[in-house]
Amino acid sequence: MSRIPPELAATLAVVIDEGTLDAAARRLHITPSAVSQRIKALEESLGRVLLVRTKPVRPTEAAHAVLRYARQLDLLEADALAVLGERAGTLRVPLAVNADSLATWFLAPLVRSSARHPVVFDLHRDDQDFTAGLLESGAVMGAVTSRAEPVAGCRVSALGSLVYEAVATPAFRDRWLGGPATADLREAPLIDFDRRDDLQTRWLAAQGIDPAAPPRHRVPASHDFGAAVELGLGWALLPRLQSQSSLDAGILVPLGGPTVSVPLYWQQWNVRSALLDAVADEIVMEGRRVLPA
Repeated sequence: MSRIPPELAATLAVVIDEGTLDAAARRLHITPSAVSQRIKALEESLGRVLLVRTKPVRPTEAAHAVLRYARQLDLLEADALAVLGERAGTLRVPLAVNADSLATWFLAPLVRSSARHPVVFDLHRDDQDFTAGLLESGAVMGAVTSRAEPVAGCRVSALGSLVYEAVATPAFRDRWLGGPATADLREAPLIDFDRRDDLQTRWLAAQGIDPAAPPRHRVPASHDFGAAVELGLGWALLPRLQSQSSLDAGILVPLGGPTVSVPLYWQQWNVRSALLDAVADEIVMEGRRVLPA
């Protein structure tokens, strides 16, 4: 029966985290040749290719189970040392989160967690419809996701919803829309976050407007996305958590039409870890505090 040597699994996780064998060698304080030999030994013991040696390296499908195993061992070791009263080294906790949560509410619970526990966070930003895939691959231990059904081997907690509203500057509205009406949205430039962002598309369709008609900018960073709207580059749907102060100050105005609510969930590995549970409790508590149910 094949076994997975913990040291070799941990090396694989470091290589995937760092992206190259050279960077992994620096973190592990060994030579790149030694890293390569460990990965080769792990692949030979399992009879599977685990890494595609590009820059950055890419894990194969077979590597996902080994990566998850390595990260779970790290959690269990940290918990065991805590029970024994020993000071563990700082644990790297990879998490996945959507850009708007990261820009509005997600950092506060991480700050509290890092003040209480020896952890550092490795955040993976992706659309909420895709973060669950990072859990499945073993790349992260927990994720903010729009997926209500549990990923295999994970458990789910409801957080609440991000509520989005179509907004623009008063000058943009007056130039393109002639007032608060939305009759000319076929020609007014809009802003998408990236090619996966379908919020503006869904909102236009709900208004009976062909989503392919208006010109589109793309600004793939949450702070810059909001700044682009406030500077008048185009209109977009912003989460109220992000836009409320600008609406109150008159920097932005609502364009009317329906709001869009995106329910969010926290999913994490179903491993009984006091450390991961403590981090998750902070995240879930904050999400439920600031996001409407």
